[in-house]
Amino acid sequence: MDTVTETTTKTPFVPAILAPAGNRQAFLAALAAGADAIYCGLKQYSARMTAKNFTIETLKPLADLAHDRSVEVYIALNSLLKPDDLNRTLAIIGQLQRIIRPDALIVQDLALVALARQAGFSGQLHFSTLANVGFPSALAPVDNPLGIHRVVIPRELNIDEIKQMATACPPEFDLEIFIHGALCYAVSGRCYWSSFLGGKSGLRGRCVQPCRRLFTQKRQRERFFACRDLSLDVLVKVLRPIEKIKAWKIEGRKKGPHYVYYTVSAYRMLRDEGTDTKIRRAAVKLLERSLGRPGTHYHFLPQRPRNPIDFSTRTGSGMLIGSTQGPGRQPYVKLREDLYRGDFIRIGYEDQPWHHRIRVNRAIPSRSKLYYKPKAGKLPPKGTPAFLTDRREPVLGEMIHRLENEMALPLPALSRQSTVPATLLRPVEKRPKPMESRVYPSVGKENPSPNDGIWLFSGTLSKLPNHQFIELWFWVPPVIWPQTEEVMRRRIQGVIARGGRRFVLNAPWQTALFPLVEGLNLWAGPFCNLANPLAVQMLIDLGISGAIVSPELDKSACLSLPQQSPLPLGIIASGNWPLCLSRIVSDQLKIDQAFISPRRETAWIAQHDDTYWMYPNWQIDLTSYRQLLLKVGYTLLVHMIDPPPAGLEMKKRPGLWNWSSGLQ
Repeated sequence: MDTVTETTTKTPFVPAILAPAGNRQAFLAALAAGADAIYCGLKQYSARMTAKNFTIETLKPLADLAHDRSVEVYIALNSLLKPDDLNRTLAIIGQLQRIIRPDALIVQDLALVALARQAGFSGQLHFSTLANVGFPSALAPVDNPLGIHRVVIPRELNIDEIKQMATACPPEFDLEIFIHGALCYAVSGRCYWSSFLGGKSGLRGRCVQPCRRLFTQKRQRERFFACRDLSLDVLVKVLRPIEKIKAWKIEGRKKGPHYVYYTVSAYRMLRDEGTDTKIRRAAVKLLERSLGRPGTHYHFLPQRPRNPIDFSTRTGSGMLIGSTQGPGRQPYVKLREDLYRGDFIRIGYEDQPWHHRIRVNRAIPSRSKLYYKPKAGKLPPKGTPAFLTDRREPVLGEMIHRLENEMALPLPALSRQSTVPATLLRPVEKRPKPMESRVYPSVGKENPSPNDGIWLFSGTLSKLPNHQFIELWFWVPPVIWPQTEEVMRRRIQGVIARGGRRFVLNAPWQTALFPLVEGLNLWAGPFCNLANPLAVQMLIDLGISGAIVSPELDKSACLSLPQQSPLPLGIIASGNWPLCLSRIVSDQLKIDQAFISPRRETAWIAQHDDTYWMYPNWQIDLTSYRQLLLKVGYTLLVHMIDPPPAGLEMKKRPGLWNWSSGLQ
């Protein structure tokens, strides 16, 4: 009798193409292009509040259509939550679970983890890149005890660092990586620029992109912080064998259906048929015509890193289709491309007085003249570039129309009221004795006093006498890259070996850097972006014993938090707070020298280890509210000390940040 040997063949791993959708047509374009998953946001609590976004009623038929086609739907609830947001968010998650049943929620605020559990959410929880989980051992506390299923890793990582993250992934846990789309100058979750200048928080999805403006340093005027788009294009082949990276993510929830269709189609081609030279060329051509900014590989190849700030090319999105011509007040654009009815054209850049956006009302062939009426009194100079920023191709329109015919009607409007309030632990009853702490970047002329703090930057420990290790707080930097993880671990161990026991962590997952030593006192620092009592409550399972709230909060949130918090709280009472942190700086910008914004705001950049910190020339100052802060229950008042460069004058401003004006 012959014996039959049964063999099993492993199914080849295929990463999902994850498409953005900021509106109905973009969602349908993602389906038409063959996306494996689509992520989108609601009208509330999304990190892209300036996109059109969805209501649950309008999203329901789209999600059903996607699920019928085995396409997953992720909902981005990746916003910072203030105390009065908790019950509304709980109600929204409950309705999402009952009506949409999304496959995952994308979150940054720890409160969302607890709210998802309370609402009985059955899908996965994914940590947004805003959560800043950026070094390998950080994945352990995120997986257990928090129970997150996936982390979107920072765009700044190179392929070697990405592989380190993948190797460190716990079982039943995976990663997601951005492969295409807009780059922020700042590290995600570490930008307060828009909030500091006008209360519109990037952590709450309302960034006004001050980094895209023209700045002046001495006699040079450039867009020193405007990055090109990330575009890994053919390099995605290097990611293909890394099975822990389950999704290739395309940024662009503010983009139109043309961009979504072209980018998804291109990366499907590169993923599935990337060994074919003709297919690769065709895919790259699609990306070039997707109407984004010029692309860069950024840090992806460590042997060939690229600075994404490049003055030799344009910085705006869209495809260049010509420049303005014509005499007097009859300007026109000599077209290099065919235009379709419904296309959108941008004349110049957003911060120029003659900036203008035009909707094309008829098809116009290439080499024709597109005449337009400029803004009153804002005639652009001859040669001003014109860009095609979005378009309405008839073929794509037909595909979207066919998909629309398959959809059910939207739901009627739903009630948003929650009948069950968010569950909180009882607030802390016995608070420690109040204290004040000055935090220094290094040990220099100033001699730290007991209860003061020292950042764990290079060189800060060697000058400290042993007795001060017991007296001081040691602050862990808010950004740790994979290549510096072991360096930071050794610094922490050195502090503990010399008697230090008090630490301020600036990401909750930095608990992974600490050995099991009795008597450690770990506080969550201000860069943890804590803004509500439920987020503070989640820190308890991570071994955190106190927390410093986010300094961008307004008065109402600041004063209500101590009465609800299960842990002792601190607050930034005064000092220099950074506009943002970054892994890069323009080759043309001098650090430790002043530069000026178009609105005459002055700032400078300081380098601390391998991260660049940008500071405005005015300080936070809540010292006039000192007694009120102590009365409502704050037990730690922090004063940040980071002296400006020699010769840079600090401005006298109220320094209240969002205290009086409110945080949007």
